[in-house]
Amino acid sequence: MDDVRELAPRDRARLWLVRTDGEPSGDGAGVLDAGELRRAAGFRFARHRVRYVAAHLALRGVLGERLGCAPGEVRFVREPCPECDEPHGRPAVADAQGLHFSLSHSGDLALIALAPAPVGADVEELPSAEVAQDLSAVLHPRERAELAALGELPEHRVALGRAWVRKEAYLKGIGTGLARAADLDYVGTLPDSPGAPGGWTVRDVPVPQGYLAAVAVAPR
Repeated sequence: MDDVRELAPRDRARLWLVRTDGEPSGDGAGVLDAGELRRAAGFRFARHRVRYVAAHLALRGVLGERLGCAPGEVRFVREPCPECDEPHGRPAVADAQGLHFSLSHSGDLALIALAPAPVGADVEELPSAEVAQDLSAVLHPRERAELAALGELPEHRVALGRAWVRKEAYLKGIGTGLARAADLDYVGTLPDSPGAPGGWTVRDVPVPQGYLAAVAVAPR
């Protein structure tokens, strides 16, 4: 996997960064499952389909190596949603107790996290000024206050994006995603102040310029 690079771990999470715009390695047939192939086929643009397939092939490669099986033999399930108990919570590996993962992709990057406890990862392209303004309106009151103190400096977009990837990582980790309101949990906007809702550990992840990323791991 030439386009997959392991990063320094964060807390108990092992991390891999994936470049998804490399040479296409096929359409995933014979490795991806029926659901993944169906989602891949549903993309309107070929570039998005290639990126999706690359991210999921990389995830299966990492998991297969960890489990000692071929990438195509990894089976996924959905855990119950903590909000409604329906089976659309965090994705998980079938029959693999104590192994948790999270996958996020944006632009030409994907981020994979593995941990011995529930984990969430998020990578995003730096938000535009317009998107940043929309997102800031739905953040936690303390986060909005931190952003207001920055004024309209260029750092405002970075701080907003930093808060957003931390928040998405945490919400993915607990299994709700954005079904849980984004203003309920404080994760912070400043570089040295990640919040830790519910005892979780939230850490920023260094990624190439133009992107921001974070990982969240459940308490021990």
